[in-house]
Amino acid sequence: MSFAATQTLPDWRALPKVLLHEHLDGGLRPQTLLDLCRARNLSVPAPDAMQLAAWIQSNANSGSLERYLQGFGLTVAAMASVEACERVAFEAAEDARLDGCVLAEFRMAPLLLEPFGLPGDEVVEALVRGLARSALPCGLIVCAMRMDPPEETAHAAQLAAHYKGRGVIGFDLAGAERGFPPGAHERAFAIAGEAGLGLTCHAGEADEGTRVLEAAAIGATRIGHGVNIMLPEGAPGQGEIVARARDLGLHFEVCPTSNVHTGAVASLATHPIAAMVRAGLSVSCSTDNRLISGVTLSGELVSVHTVNGLSMVEIGHMMRRAAAASFMPAEARATAAKAMVAWGH
Repeated sequence: MSFAATQTLPDWRALPKVLLHEHLDGGLRPQTLLDLCRARNLSVPAPDAMQLAAWIQSNANSGSLERYLQGFGLTVAAMASVEACERVAFEAAEDARLDGCVLAEFRMAPLLLEPFGLPGDEVVEALVRGLARSALPCGLIVCAMRMDPPEETAHAAQLAAHYKGRGVIGFDLAGAERGFPPGAHERAFAIAGEAGLGLTCHAGEADEGTRVLEAAAIGATRIGHGVNIMLPEGAPGQGEIVARARDLGLHFEVCPTSNVHTGAVASLATHPIAAMVRAGLSVSCSTDNRLISGVTLSGELVSVHTVNGLSMVEIGHMMRRAAAASFMPAEARATAAKAMVAWGH
């Protein structure tokens, strides 16, 4: 029997969910981060896991994407071993499964670990191995960092293409957005697209909404965040941009709490996720970085229901949209979609 049929308060963790946007280097368990830092003799700003998590989350809630991204300095350094990468990936998948996810995608930029002496291919293999240990159907999206020169992002795309069909399902462009437009990395997207990988791109988060269409022009079918397509409300040409994104069938991976923390929106109450859904855009809800923002997918869904006013039926529709937009194999998507009946129609 579905939630809609019973009309009782839901057990949010028990409801089947699809997670499309979660950075592995932003979602470590606090105790795991502390353990890994100690193993690598890294200085930590807090004496225990709880206080370490509080320190990271306090820094993240700054209203600046650039400051938000600084927290990754510690997490990336802590992950700079094959064993650490495998552990983090496995635990991320298990945490998502225990939160009710029936399908998930995780992402990371493997080249971030090369300055620590860990080759990108070893990173990818360790991450894929960790994800495969979980009972949760899941896959890896390889990120490139938009602040890097195009030859480096092309290298990341080549790495992703090499592991297509071996646990890697997609390619993404991430990092500080303003001043680093997606069009500069067209070759990377071409390499990944020709390999048959799913293409997503962070766009319209810290930069203007038109970047969403620029990402689509180089092959992206999904958009990380994209909230500025609706902001500021009533901006000239906004209706045309939204209509174009809708006509293209772009899917938006929206992460509400993270959007507040990075300054993309002022508060959860003013977040445009409900407006995006009601404008007919294909939208899902994700976590972005569970550790850094201190969130779970269940918690994010509670927020969009209670704060943003999305009905349970609308949220269920978002979950089905997420399953349909996933880069995972068709069988896994179909199985996840069947589980969505618990949300009602």
